[in-house]
Amino acid sequence: MEKIRTHKDLRVFQLSFEAGMEIFEISKTFPKNEEYSLTSQIWRSSRSVSGNIAEAFRKRRYPKSFIAKLSDAEGEAAETQVWLQYAFRCQYLNQETYNTLDKKYDYIIGMLVNMIIEPEKWSW
Repeated sequence: MEKIRTHKDLRVFQLSFEAGMEIFEISKTFPKNEEYSLTSQIWRSSRSVSGNIAEAFRKRRYPKSFIAKLSDAEGEAAETQVWLQYAFRCQYLNQETYNTLDKKYDYIIGMLVNMIIEPEKWSW
């Protein structure tokens, strides 16, 4: 296993960034009238997951700050799931796309929770 040198080496960061980009591409097909509501909300929350992970990684020598930023990332991931659910119920996403993205965020949340439970594994 390679040593983790930056946040970019964290699998949870990579997955959250990929999921955020996937949402960005998919949301380009949302109706124009959703631009300042659902579209902007899902962009913000999905991008914030990886942003908070990066910030957490830089604060890892301070366990409380590290945990707080990971908790923010977890919250943003859950919020993204809500916006995905709205997009699905408004018929902007098909069942398969919704299920795939929702499961990705469940996995990301699980990884974040594991990091929160054992912050000492990440400090130096």
